[in-house]
Amino acid sequence: MSVNLSKGQQISLTKSGGGSLTKVRMGLGWQAAPRKGFLAKLAGTREIDLDASAVLFAAGEPADVVFFQHLVSDDGSVQHSGDNLVGGTGAGDDESISVSLEGVPPQVDQIIFTVNSFTGQTFEEVQDAYCRLIDETSGDELARYTLTGGGPHTAQIMAKVHRSGEGWQMAAIGEPAQGRTFQDLLPVIARHL
Repeated sequence: MSVNLSKGQQISLTKSGGGSLTKVRMGLGWQAAPRKGFLAKLAGTREIDLDASAVLFAAGEPADVVFFQHLVSDDGSVQHSGDNLVGGTGAGDDESISVSLEGVPPQVDQIIFTVNSFTGQTFEEVQDAYCRLIDETSGDELARYTLTGGGPHTAQIMAKVHRSGEGWQMAAIGEPAQGRTFQDLLPVIARHL
């Protein structure tokens, strides 16, 4: 059963019957918001290129990153599905990042998931944006965090998966930010480590 997360909420990535999840996928979806006004209706919807990234941290320092130009982490434990330039496909997630939790190097203690508007549109022009965590083994959706309200920002620090004792936890962050790439977001990400 999926949990609808609110900003700041955390969930354990331990299976309900015991044991830990071994592979999870963070899915991202979005659609362009309809334009308003007479001329906007003639022009139709605008394509929006949002990009999902996963920044791997070890002791508060970036250790690796997975994004549209580096689809697989150096150790192979984190993989990006590929760049979607328009969103709103309606057939599942527009971009996703899979994490083999057992394969993440022991020094990596946090993975921060971000989304940014590479083409520079603000989230006022985006609707139905969400991120969700899926158990890759069963295909079950574990948690969903829905972005609401849009806003004049071009990026969002979505969520993090972090080590907790012997297992992992996911926390919904949902902090708006400004930036077209994950590098632009590093100062904001640092506040959530």
